[in-house]
Amino acid sequence: MARITKQEAERFLGDVPEEYVFWCHDGQALSNMRELEKALRSMGDETFAYHANEQRNDFSTWAKDIIKDETLAMDLGTSLTRTQAAKKVAGRVGFLASKLVVKKGAAKGRPR
Repeated sequence: MARITKQEAERFLGDVPEEYVFWCHDGQALSNMRELEKALRSMGDETFAYHANEQRNDFSTWAKDIIKDETLAMDLGTSLTRTQAAKKVAGRVGFLASKLVVKKGAAKGRPR
């Protein structure tokens, strides 16, 4: 698995440009991964089914084409329920957020 840099994690977790906001069938507008997770946890099953079915998976496509996170896109592409999708997004958000934390003693130029 490729290493994720702090800059990549920040980009993946950041807001997408306004013109690429994801508009859910129920009217919710999503600007980033954290909002996607929250929406997946609260949206109705019918809204999830509208966006993720045998013909398409809008969440996976948005993650791949707009957020540019291939790993999340693959995970969403294999999620069969909104609960499963929400857990995948939560796991990815947690992993990426951990890349933003500076570990003690990891600062450059710090005397030993």
